Amino acid sequence: MISGKRRALGQHFLRDAGVARAIVDLLAPAAADLVVEIGPGEGALTDHLARRAGRVVALEVDRDLIDRLRRRLAAVEVVEADARTWDYGALARPADGRVLIAGNLPYSVGKPILQALVDARTAIDGMALMLQLEVAERVAAAPGSKTYGSLSILTQVYCDVRIAFRVPPGAFRPPPKVESAVLHLRPLAVPRVEPVDLRRFHTVVRAAFAQRRKTLANALAAGLALPVEAARQAAGAAGVDPARRAETLDIKEFAALARRR
Repeated sequence: MISGKRRALGQHFLRDAGVARAIVDLLAPAAADLVVEIGPGEGALTDHLARRAGRVVALEVDRDLIDRLRRRLAAVEVVEADARTWDYGALARPADGRVLIAGNLPYSVGKPILQALVDARTAIDGMALMLQLEVAERVAAAPGSKTYGSLSILTQVYCDVRIAFRVPPGAFRPPPKVESAVLHLRPLAVPRVEPVDLRRFHTVVRAAFAQRRKTLANALAAGLALPVEAARQAAGAAGVDPARRAETLDIKEFAALARRR
């Protein structure tokens, strides 16, 4: 029986050993590496990580699951923690090793966990994250696609991102009603848009996509509380046609806008 807490999180436990092995192979942990697993659940992925990584820390919120994991996997450090707020930035990189993140993220909190990880990117070397397919496609989307938006840009500006593989509902217990996908993320040494005020960059990107059916000038005017003519002039000065829509701009064009705002 699934507890109320697990239902609230939208948690579906991985049960397919082949998928678990594929996630571990994607990260390729070695004896010198530290792996943080988010949402170990019943331990299907944890088992495989513990066989290959030097150290595994598993973050779980459900106390029943924590007790079971601690009894079964003595070598794994199981921590009662909310993965949305846990301090990933405080992770210490092992000598000659890496910090890797793995996890089957609950559907209801996948985006805030992803944001926390991106914010802590300087402490992380690689991530393999299972998300709802729709969310994974948005994160990895390219300019011009219907799924491209602020989530795409504000992840890709800091990380190389790709969908590694899709995962069918039958790989979980209970099976979700939608497909999932595993994202492979590699934090960049420096953001793609340096030098630029990153806070301003975030503000401009979010404003542009807040009303994505509008032209860029109209969306920026509404989102940044600017006169439309001022938004048009700023776009023109950045070399961007103000009549375009936000989903057609790439990261460098948004950076040019942020410098002109």
